[in-house]
Parts: sequence; C-alpha cells; structure tokens
Amino acid sequence: MNFTVFYDVVFIGNYTKDTIITPAGTKYVDGGAVNYSAHAAASLGYKTAVVTRMAKEDSRVADRFQEAGIECMVTYTPESTCMKLEYPTIDPDIRTLSVASTAGSIVANDVRSINAKAAGIGSSLRGEVGLDVILALRQKNMLVAADMQGFVRVLHGQSLVYEPWDEMVSVLNNLDILKSDAVEAEYLTGEKDIEKAARAYASLGPKEIVLTHRDGLLIHADGNFHHFKFHSESMSGRSGRGDTCIGTYLAKRLNMSPLEAGKWAAAVTSLKVERLGVFDRPITEVETVIQRYYCN
Repeated sequence: MNFTVFYDVVFIGNYTKDTIITPAGTKYVDGGAVNYSAHAAASLGYKTAVVTRMAKEDSRVADRFQEAGIECMVTYTPESTCMKLEYPTIDPDIRTLSVASTAGSIVANDVRSINAKAAGIGSSLRGEVGLDVILALRQKNMLVAADMQGFVRVLHGQSLVYEPWDEMVSVLNNLDILKSDAVEAEYLTGEKDIEKAARAYASLGPKEIVLTHRDGLLIHADGNFHHFKFHSESMSGRSGRGDTCIGTYLAKRLNMSPLEAGKWAAAVTSLKVERLGVFDRPITEVETVIQRYYCN
C-alpha cells in the first residue's frame, strides 16, 4: 500500500561534528542546526523530520533522531562536516569558526518527496543548501524559514568568513521567516541597531524576522517588534542557541501568533543554553519559564 507521510516541520541541513572551545575548556559535541532545531520541535510534540548528510561512522546521530521520534532522511557521505567553534569570552556572539571537512550539498531532489506544513533550512556554510532547495519547498506551499548563517559563511581553506552572495535578494524574497544573529545582521544590512536591521531584512521579502543577540531575541512581524530577554543560569550550552530558537519558533508558528511563538522560543532557548547538547527538557519546565518571565 502506498501512502504519504505528512510532517509538521522538516529541517534541512548537514549534521556537524563540533569541537567547542571556551574559557572553561574543550568539548566534543554532535551539532548542526538540524540537530538542535529538530530535537527542540520534537520535544514540544511536533511531528518532525530531518534531511541531512553525515559519515556512516556518525550514524549514532541518525539513531538518536529516530529514538526521539524524528524521521531521519540521511545520505551517508565519506566525511561529516567537522567544525571547530572557539568562544574566547562569555559573549556567545563572539566566536571563530573553522571547518576541517564537509559532507557536501543537499539538493532539490532530496526534498521533492517531502510533505510538511513548514520547512526550516539550517545549514552551516554556503553551498550546503541553495536556492534550488528553497524554490522546491515553495512549490509545496510550505511555511519556509532559513538561517542566514548558511548563506553568509564561506569556506576559505579551513576558515569560515562572511561574504555577500549574489542570490541574496532571490533567497530572501522566497522566505516566510528569516533567522539571523546580530553579527550577521550588521554585516548583511549595515545596521548595528537590531530593529533597523530587522526592517532592512523585511524590506527584501521575508514576512517575519527572528533575530538573536547576546541578551535575547527580537521578533519582527506584522510591522511590530517583540523583544524577549533570555533568562539562563549558565551559558554551558551556548552552541546551538540560535538553532534551538528558530526550531522552536517555526514549530510554534503552526498554531500560535508571532508574539506567543516568540515567548516559547525565548523560554526554550533560555533552558537550552544551560546545558551542552540538544534540548531535551520537559514541557513543564518551559511553561514555568514562560509564566515567570514572559507573561507580564
């Protein structure tokens, strides 16, 4: 019998094998935007899938997706994307990134058979997921979100550096939700003020802007700005902060307003950054944070 599986949300991008260096020491973590985003959405009860690439030796990550109820559509490659993230201070916006190997590109044919209400593109560097994938998703009438990190970062040798890209206008014009951090926003829009940066992004097409910064989260939607501070007891799990944030926001936008989805994104992210690895805490803890900090 043939049947079609429908998901609430699908996340697209490569798994990354991360070395995270902070003033507290060095940690080795299974990372990647799809990893953090998908686990956040699934933890909140959404039917979630991922399209990703990794080396067979890292298949434990695919197994963990399945164990968490996340459908993993994986292509095994000779190498995984191996990334080093160096944070010289406690400021999560200040970091140096390098990549020793990549798992290659996800293309339009990899997503044509997927049926979902929403899709989030979370790639690590330019060339991993391109405009062809976005256009294929648009044809399916999905809510489409993308993180700017996977377009503005370019690999030179092993160093990741910011560069403008020719397809920026076309990419942004085909997004419903744009995710960016403050550093990327200033680079791409020329605006240091996050509200001005969000307006500049919105002028190029995206209906909603999710902009993270060292202290919190800004949502720009329907002409309104919603600011949320993060409330975390530690920054031990700072890597994956933005990925967790957009994963939560995109899932919650399926049944909530931008304001309410923003509250959930801020609360989940606040809890996530306290612990290394993907978000896996009970919904009741998230609800407690929302009641304490975001209901005034």
